[in-house]
Amino acid sequence: MKRSRTFEHSPQSVAAARRFATETLRGMPKDVVEAAELMVSELATNCVRHTDSGFLLTIENAGGEIRIEATDAGRGEPTMRSPKVTDPTGRGLQIIDMLATTWGVLQRTGSGKTVWFTIAATGPTKAVTAQR
Repeated sequence: MKRSRTFEHSPQSVAAARRFATETLRGMPKDVVEAAELMVSELATNCVRHTDSGFLLTIENAGGEIRIEATDAGRGEPTMRSPKVTDPTGRGLQIIDMLATTWGVLQRTGSGKTVWFTIAATGPTKAVTAQR
């Protein structure tokens, strides 16, 4: 199963992207859906906050692994930050790093990039496993 949807450059697109992920992953274990929904929210927020264009969200479930990609036309490469406790933002990639099995960034020819992550489709994420 593979589904994609384009979202406008708008704060409302963050909630719409979360709903798209939840609908697409319906029937998966609850902890997988919740982790994917949170990480999609972080990717969508970054697309809206750091670019001037919309973004494409792709969700693929194949071979027991879910891969989610957010592609935008923004320049630059996302980097994991170390915000202070009092900083209101800057934790998105840390959250993805904690919850995803793997993640990365693909630079597109010309301009733009795809930030992606994978999680197991049939079990707890590594963060859930580490907390037990």
